[in-house]
Amino acid sequence: MSGCCCQGFESMFGDKTARRDLKRYRKKGPSKPTRRLLDALGRQGVEGASVLDIGGGVGAIQHELLDSGAARATGVDASPAYLRAATSEAERRGHVERVTQHEGDFVALAGDIASADIVTLDRVICCYPDVNRLVGRSAERARHLYGLVHPRDAWWTRLAFRLMNLGLRLARKQFRAYVHPVDAVDRISRSAGLALQLRHNVGPIWQVVLYERSSQGMSA
Repeated sequence: MSGCCCQGFESMFGDKTARRDLKRYRKKGPSKPTRRLLDALGRQGVEGASVLDIGGGVGAIQHELLDSGAARATGVDASPAYLRAATSEAERRGHVERVTQHEGDFVALAGDIASADIVTLDRVICCYPDVNRLVGRSAERARHLYGLVHPRDAWWTRLAFRLMNLGLRLARKQFRAYVHPVDAVDRISRSAGLALQLRHNVGPIWQVVLYERSSQGMSA
């Protein structure tokens, strides 16, 4: 992935981690922040919708929305191991014919990725250094709903992430995590024509955010 901003993804999100997360998902279902995002999307209605799930990991959002009536889903992930896990779960659930997966950095691939009714980034913004390009290019792909889970912009979150990155540096891993300013994410989303509908804190670290595009701004 030449020029990719996803340095260190394969060492952080490899086969062992993907297998562990898939096992946990099959046993316990989506994590609490993911479930809160799914609940928010469900209240808006997902029947017949197309879904673009960026950095979707084992595909929890894709599978849950398809089970809830979404028509089809597209996943984009920089980790081959997680794409394999998501495909395995799609096969188990009978979703294969309704799911398309793309491997790579979404920002680099964005020109080839179609818009969708619902676009989601569940704990992805914190893994990417360039918030302007990631949020800008993903927000403009959302025809109706744009759902995010990303870190709260608080001192304790920043401290936790600094300590995490120090540990990664000492372990000589390339991957880094980021707490991007909430105001920046909001500004970029609004500039893409989206309006904030919900912001909900989930524990001390995460927040669930949902934006909606007005019917006047939706593409055909």
